[in-house]
Amino acid sequence: MNTTVRLALLAALSVAGTLPAQAQQDPPITIDTHVDIPFNYMGEPRFDVGHDTRLLVDLGKMERGGLNAAFFVVWVPQHQLDAAGYAKAVQQASQKYDGIGRMLMMYPDRIRLATTPEQLLANHKAGLLSATIEIENAYSLGHDIHRLDAAFDRGARSVGLVHVGNNDLCTSSLPDTEHGEPAMNGAGDKGMSDFGRAVVKRANQLGMLVDISHASDNCVRDALKLSSTPLIASHSGARAVLDHPRNLPDDLLRAIAAKGGVIDAVAYKEFLKKDPGREAAEKKLQNAIAKQAGEKEYDSDSDDYRPEMEAGMAEIQKKYPLATLDDYVKQIRHMVKVAGIDHVGLASDFDGGGGIIGWKDAGETRNVTAALRRAGFSDADIAKLWGGNLLRVWSEVERHAQR
Repeated sequence: MNTTVRLALLAALSVAGTLPAQAQQDPPITIDTHVDIPFNYMGEPRFDVGHDTRLLVDLGKMERGGLNAAFFVVWVPQHQLDAAGYAKAVQQASQKYDGIGRMLMMYPDRIRLATTPEQLLANHKAGLLSATIEIENAYSLGHDIHRLDAAFDRGARSVGLVHVGNNDLCTSSLPDTEHGEPAMNGAGDKGMSDFGRAVVKRANQLGMLVDISHASDNCVRDALKLSSTPLIASHSGARAVLDHPRNLPDDLLRAIAAKGGVIDAVAYKEFLKKDPGREAAEKKLQNAIAKQAGEKEYDSDSDDYRPEMEAGMAEIQKKYPLATLDDYVKQIRHMVKVAGIDHVGLASDFDGGGGIIGWKDAGETRNVTAALRRAGFSDADIAKLWGGNLLRVWSEVERHAQR
C-alpha cells in the first residue's frame, strides 16, 4: 500500500472516536468487490437506487448498513463467439455503463465514482459512498483490445476475464456443457487464449486489476504466470470447504497470495452450502414464471422482481434455508489460514444471486463485521478483510502502470 493510502486509512481510524457509537465500531473502510446491476439500471423507477428499491444494494441500504464502497459490475451473459454475439455483448455492456453513469449524475451528493484508492478514501472522508466499475466477462470487449482502453476511460478499474461458458479469453470454471462445451477436466481446460494474454498485458499497462473469479484452474495458472501485477478474485470461495468448480483449490489460494493478490470470499449460496433440493425448487419456480409470462426462458432482469417470484422464493426459503453467516465465516477462516490474513477480502454478489441469512442485503453489512469479531478476528484483521487488502493490491497495480 502506498504512503498516501496508508495515511488515509490511519486518519480514518483516528476519526472513529468522534463518530456515533454504531459507526465507531465500523472498520476504516468497507468495500464490497462484487455487486451486480440489472440491464435497465436507473432506467425505470424500480431500479432508481436513490430511493428504497427491491434491489439488494441501493444507496439507502449502503448508508444504513455501513457499506462505504462497491464495485458495480458490468456483466454480460455468454453468447456465440461470432460477430453477432460480440456486437450484442458490446451493446449490453454499454447499457450498464450508462446506468452507472446515470446514478452518479443523479446523486452526486451521495455517491461518487472512485477510479483510484485515494479517490475512494477521499469520498469516504467527505461522507460520500463510492462506486468503482468492474467488467465481468471480458467477452463484452467484442474481441477488440481497444475496447479495454475505452472501458478504462469510462471508469472501469477491474476486468474479470470470463463468466459461465468459455469465451474468447479463456476457459470457464463452469463450461456450457448444455451447448456442447467439454466438461471441465484435463482435456477441456485449455486455459488462456492469445487474446486473453493480450487483455492481461494491456490491463497491467493501464493499471486495471485482473480478476480471475469464474476462470478455470488452468486459466488462473496462466494469468499468474503472465500478469506482472498481483491478481484478485473478486468473488470466490474455497474448494476445500465446499467442493464446487467455482471455488478455488488451496494451491491456487496460496499461489494468488504468493503473487501478492487478494481473494474476496463471496456470500453466495451455492459456494457455501450444497443444497440440490433448493436448486431444483428454484429452477422449477423460474420455469413456471417464464411460462406464465410467455417467455421462452427465464429472464432474471424482468422475472426476479415479479411479486410471484418473491412469494415463491419465500416458500422455498422456508423449506430450504440459505447458507448463514456462520457458513460464510467458516470459508473466510479457511481462506485466511491458507492464503494469510493479508490476502483475503469480502464480497456479496448481491443482485447476482448473492445473499445469505444474516447478510441478505447491503443494509445488513454491519452483521458481517459483528460475525467476524465473534469469530475472533481483531479490528486490524477486519480492516484488512473489509478493504485494506484490496486497496493495497489496487495501489500496487497503479504503481506498476505508472512505472
